[in-house]
Amino acid sequence: MRETSGHEEKYYQSKVDKSGRISLPAEIRASLGVRAGDSVLVKQEGTFIEVLTPSQALRNVQEYFQQLVPQGVSLADEIIQEHRDEVARERE
Repeated sequence: MRETSGHEEKYYQSKVDKSGRISLPAEIRASLGVRAGDSVLVKQEGTFIEVLTPSQALRNVQEYFQQLVPQGVSLADEIIQEHRDEVARERE
């Protein structure tokens, strides 16, 4: 184990079965809040894989797009205004 950017890095050993399945250790399932039958996303980046819950993946996407929008700007308000402008142009 080691600390990396505020997160403890842990290593576990799992085997891959004939179908390509890997069992997640109980400690990992508990820390992610994953239960039998839940879906997870597996992200590959080079030779690394990351297991995410759907809510973690959504949070990552939201954080990414928040970085693209200037602070204080509401995309919803901008979309509504664009629609109003388009309707006004069509009526001219």
